[in-house]
Formats: sequence, structure tokens, C-alpha cells
Amino acid sequence: MCHLVYIPQDIEKEGKSYLVEKGYKIKVGSDLSQEILMEEIKGCDAVLTRSTAVINKEVIQAAENLKVIAKYGVGLDNIDIEAATERGIYVTNTPEANANSVAEHVMALILSLSKNLSLADKELRSGNFAIRNQLFGMDLEGKTLGIIGLGRIGRILAKKASKGFDMKVIGYDPYVTASTNSELEIATDLERVFRNSDVISLHLPLTKTTKGIIGSREFSWMKPSSFFVNASRGGVVKESDLVNALQAGEIAGAGIDVFEVEPPDKWNPLFKLENVIVSPHNAALTKEGSTRMAVHAAMQVEQVLTGTKPNWAVNEPLIKGVSM
Repeated sequence: MCHLVYIPQDIEKEGKSYLVEKGYKIKVGSDLSQEILMEEIKGCDAVLTRSTAVINKEVIQAAENLKVIAKYGVGLDNIDIEAATERGIYVTNTPEANANSVAEHVMALILSLSKNLSLADKELRSGNFAIRNQLFGMDLEGKTLGIIGLGRIGRILAKKASKGFDMKVIGYDPYVTASTNSELEIATDLERVFRNSDVISLHLPLTKTTKGIIGSREFSWMKPSSFFVNASRGGVVKESDLVNALQAGEIAGAGIDVFEVEPPDKWNPLFKLENVIVSPHNAALTKEGSTRMAVHAAMQVEQVLTGTKPNWAVNEPLIKGVSM
């Protein structure tokens, strides 16, 4: 039997080639509206999806043969995991594909903020060479990086900051109580991390419990000289509170890769602030990271459709989609 894999939003050729070489047929989607998703998913055995396509309960119910939803990436807020679990459908992601790419992007944001690169570039291009004597950067050596969320990305970032830049690193994660890594100190409360860090970096999934978890209270704990970076999910931060903190000088600046609403409106207040650096939710999208996400997601499809429990399952289906 030839299984059909639905890819709502196109992926790198390496991921598609992996599936074709295994004997699967591929259907690349034509549109990401719910109506089209519900129509195109019919008859498909697997979905390999990126972040933009919303695989909700209605879409899942439209797919009678669906056995696996493989996420290209880590965040799962666009997939109704509960509905999939009830239908006996595996949901997987690719946690080992892009962790280093995101950590490198975060370090780039931290470096750019600490050295005022964005503003210096803008001023010099306008002819203001004298800005060199007016705009002073900050050394990272000896400064403290606070990491909220100690999954793969958070741990890799801790190593880069500690070993590469001689920073002190404090981490907070309610599921992590101790660390065997010399470069990372574990804090038992969130407030201590915010009050004692020169840079805060978020690495949290978007869930019911983390939605809007960072707001005015947390920003008020930060030093006026500190920077805030978010390359996890926009929804974990109350964006209006962040704007207010930046405008009031409660914090020195921010590096933002993710937004409460994506794509963000071009009039987003963050875009008007000179002490903010933004990127279009592309921290994970290096050439290497994108290829790994495509192939790793395809590997999860192959494992499920051949009767093997996937390596990176995020649920345990109530009814198995395939015989194990």
C-alpha cells in the first residue's frame, strides 16, 4: 500500500526526497486556509507541517486515515494535540534539528544589542561618524545571562555564553532542580533571575500555563541597563507591557524574533523603537537547520507508517494509528 503524505507548506527537497525514496506519495498544499486544509487532508495518512498551518480539531477530523502529524520544528501551538491523541494519531516534532541554530541566533541578538550595532549602522549610513564617541557598547565578559527555560536550546545557549563569552549564567526552569554543568547555576525562583541578570533570554513553549507569563511585573524586576531577548514564542510575553517597559526606560533594549500575532502588523510599536532589534521568526531557519527539520520530520512519518514508535513523539495516542 502506498501511503500519502500531506505537506501543507512546502519544505526543503531533502525532506521530500527522503519520503519519495521510501515509496511514499507527496501532496504539497495549495493554501493554508482551514477550508483548504480540511479538503486537501482527506485520504492522507500523514501530515508534515510547519508552524503556519493550523492543524486544529476540525482539520484532524476531516482526515479519516491520518496516523501521524509530524511538526517541522519544535513549537506545537498550531496543532491540537488533544484531538490527535483522542483519534489515535501520533504528534511528533524535531527537537534535535534546530536547537543550535536558535542558540546562535540568540547570541547574535545579544551581541547586536550589547554593541549597539543596529543604531550605529543607521547613524553611520546617515553620515554621523561622530556617533562613535556617543554610543558606548557593553562587554559581555563577566555579565550575567538569565535563561528562562532549560530545554535543549537553553542548555546550548548557556554553554555558548559561558564558554565562549565568559558570562555567568543563571537558569530557571520549574522542571529542573539541579545542574551538572559548571557553566550553569540553577535558580529556584523567577524573580532572582530577572533581578540579577544583565540579559534575559526566554526559551519557553506556548501553553495554557505559559501564555502571557512574562509581563510588567517581570520587566519591573530587571535592571535599567539590561536587555530582553525572546526567540521562543511571542505569546508567552505580554507585548504591550514590553513596549511600555522599553519606552519608560525600565530596560535598555530588546531582541525579538517572535510576536503575539504573526505575521505582526507593520505598525507594531516595537518597530518604532531604536533600542529594539527584530527578526521575522527565523531563528531556526538556517540552511542547515531547515534541512535537518525537514529530514527529521520525514523520519518521524516513516517510523509511524512502518509501525515503529517515533523517536520524538510528544503524545501517547489512546488508540494506535498503526499496528505496533
